[in-house]
Amino acid sequence: MAELVNTVQAINLIALNPAIRGGRAYLLGTTITVADVIIARHYHHLDADGIADWYGLTLAQVYAALSYYYEHKPEIDQQIRGQIRQAEQLRESQVGSRTALLSG
Repeated sequence: MAELVNTVQAINLIALNPAIRGGRAYLLGTTITVADVIIARHYHHLDADGIADWYGLTLAQVYAALSYYYEHKPEIDQQIRGQIRQAEQLRESQVGSRTALLSG
């Protein structure tokens, strides 16, 4: 009887490169990070089709990003929290500068 052998298939759609998007995981052929996809999913409440349309991705790319996220959730969540903090700081600095201009 012949022995059954598993052939493992790899989906090579995610890359890491220090020169692209600060070394964060991104989708090959794009500069869209896994965190971008997760933000679209969790904060903009888009489904996989909506994310694909929003970013011009294939469904395979979206699902690869989602899969990568669940394998690296703590790291990606930390990246997202950092992006949110940066956005809040930028918004606060812009509001403060507008107020200063208007109050003079």
